[in-house]
Amino acid sequence: MSRRDVAPVPPPPGGVLWSLAGDIRMLLTLPAALTMQVAHPAVGAGVDEHSVFRTDPWGRGERSLRSVQLWVYGGEQAAEEGRRLRQLHKTIQGTDATGRRYHALTPAYYAWVHATGYPVYAHAQQYIGRPFTDAQHRKLYAEWLQVGRILGINDRDMPATIEEFWPYYRKVLADEIRTNVVVEELVATDRPVPAPGRGPLLLRLLLRALWPVLLPPFARFRRFVTIGFMPPDAREAIGLDWTDEQERKLRRFGRVVRAVVPVLPERLRYLPLARKARAEFRRSPHS
Repeated sequence: MSRRDVAPVPPPPGGVLWSLAGDIRMLLTLPAALTMQVAHPAVGAGVDEHSVFRTDPWGRGERSLRSVQLWVYGGEQAAEEGRRLRQLHKTIQGTDATGRRYHALTPAYYAWVHATGYPVYAHAQQYIGRPFTDAQHRKLYAEWLQVGRILGINDRDMPATIEEFWPYYRKVLADEIRTNVVVEELVATDRPVPAPGRGPLLLRLLLRALWPVLLPPFARFRRFVTIGFMPPDAREAIGLDWTDEQERKLRRFGRVVRAVVPVLPERLRYLPLARKARAEFRRSPHS
């Protein structure tokens, strides 16, 4: 049986991603990765023309989060989720702002969407967790490549090592990355965002009533974490300002997060799929 015939498997229990991806702190990093992704003209055009992020941002976010969790904690469902995503993206094509034709599954574009996760995880960890050792960096990158195989990304389309990753990353920043209408919307503090439509009815009604008051601070916080947890060279490439005062505020925020989250019970610290997978692993004869 060839490697092509073997379904890719998720990263192993006990690895770096196993501890990282399901931790609630990682919710803070998702806006930064998403904004870096859509700053690529082809990806931004695809999201602008085909995504429901404007009309159903909460539903879209929930589905994206569940997908990420399945890549790491889904077991046999991980490969199935990878196939589902590729099928979903087969019809996404058009012309980007540079006049270039794009298709969502063009290897370079699809690989960039996946690649953004590694530098964002690595950068954010300096604030809201313990900075990675060199060995952890290498393990995380190897596991991220493993996740890429679940998504159908060929090894030839992603740098094989960290040493090869950073020149690739800097070249994409220099040659491709720029602001666009989707980036501007994701970091805006004055755009309408519908109230969350998930959860118990009473909570939804309460949020809907309070949303005019809650939206402005929420939008400011979203912008703060989006830019703050984005690597500085990506901020510069996109043209996002970040001041020394904001950096000090982010470090203070990070100290609070590092103090509070690790002492939370597991049911509050980890997302549902991660909790389930961790519990099943502890009950297994291999744990």
